[in-house]
Amino acid sequence: MCPCLIDKMKMEEVASMIGVSYPVFQFLVCYVATIPVSLFCRFVPGGSTAKHVYAATTGAVLSFLAFGLSSNLHFLVFITISYGSMLAYRKLCGLITFFLAMGYLITCHVYYMSGDSWKEGGIDATGSMMVITLKVISCAINYNDGLLKEKRLRETQRKNRLLKLPSLIEYLGYCLCCGSHFAGPVYEMRDYLDWTEGKGIWMTSDKPSPSPFGATIKAILQAGLCMGVYLYLDPRYPLSRIGDPVYEKWGFVERLSYQFMCSFSARWKYYFIWSVSEASMILSGLGFSGWTNSFPLEAQWRRAKNVDILGVEFAKSAVEIPLVWNIHVSTWLRHYVYDRLVQRRRRPGFFQLLATQTVSAVWHGLYPGYIIFFVQSALMISGSKAIYRWQQTVSSDKRMFKKMIMLSNFAYTVLVLTYSSIGFMVLDLDESISAFESVYYIGTVVPVVFILLGIIFKPKPVTSRARKNK
Repeated sequence: MCPCLIDKMKMEEVASMIGVSYPVFQFLVCYVATIPVSLFCRFVPGGSTAKHVYAATTGAVLSFLAFGLSSNLHFLVFITISYGSMLAYRKLCGLITFFLAMGYLITCHVYYMSGDSWKEGGIDATGSMMVITLKVISCAINYNDGLLKEKRLRETQRKNRLLKLPSLIEYLGYCLCCGSHFAGPVYEMRDYLDWTEGKGIWMTSDKPSPSPFGATIKAILQAGLCMGVYLYLDPRYPLSRIGDPVYEKWGFVERLSYQFMCSFSARWKYYFIWSVSEASMILSGLGFSGWTNSFPLEAQWRRAKNVDILGVEFAKSAVEIPLVWNIHVSTWLRHYVYDRLVQRRRRPGFFQLLATQTVSAVWHGLYPGYIIFFVQSALMISGSKAIYRWQQTVSSDKRMFKKMIMLSNFAYTVLVLTYSSIGFMVLDLDESISAFESVYYIGTVVPVVFILLGIIFKPKPVTSRARKNK
């Protein structure tokens, strides 16, 4: 028997033991391999050019092993769209890249129907394409911003803008570095160039060189814990049970509790994925974000962190969720969609929030469940803001009442996030509506009620009343 066939049989056995399909296991092996690949990135001789070559080559090889040759061909399409637009028409390269790259991503989503594949235990390169899409769009927009006058730019635009076109090898390295194109985190071209060239916070100084090993071990242990929790919970709370005759016999509280456990179980899969990428980014050094102001100095690795597990599970309001879940994609959406839809000297409103959530939904795929989830999340955040505004009207001497409102915002967030995430997981329109109907659309009704109450009973902050009395 062929040795490679024996190896494949062994891998299939291991995949079966941990309860995943062979293609998913193959992806996980390549994904975990980003950790040693990122470590060796520190020791590449030959300066920044050698680092770009190493980043591009290792990224392409890992993609090939995980998904096959087609993945790299798809990546080349995104890279050609973006780099070509920056070469051909700098004034509108950001807008051109946004629509063409998003359009190609949507086409791939429709062609591969990746959501169905993931639900059935398969995997393809569309997840990586999603990350590449954000990278090429941000790079093109920042190159576009390099033409604008500095006084017209926001602080983040000034920090990230590109005054000159990156070379092709720099661009390839940026897109594929450290295996971050598998599942993120997304980072800026400016940061990548500073890291490879030893500039900015990576510049040699009198401060000690940050050791990555403590933070890496912590991230790896966290990844192992998250995988263990997921493998324990997932078989006990299968999503397929929603809609079964047994589920239909349950009461409202039992159904809602089961939906909560399905949502809670699924989150640990993402916690595992992002913990692995955190370890990779820290080891490479690209995840470094500076030193603390306290003494003794402590290295920070915020650029590597894509999720705050406790922050998600104990979020005091729905507004906090984008700040702690898929952190760098949320930051990307804020900088490249939300902020850019706000007109000068005007405050953002529900339109900017809804438009941003719609872009996020389309980026994930054209499944009805995604659209429902992100539109619903716009309602969820708006309802949470209404509760928070009422909280602000309570004077500081009424601590118990204030804590009750804070607790109600926490309970509201858990309720609506649980309800909304079911659509994100089941994807199908009929199944989503059936799941929502089984709990009487509570996660839609409650946010709408709070939004309307916030409009009817517009709270006046206690600080303004205090100033008036003064």
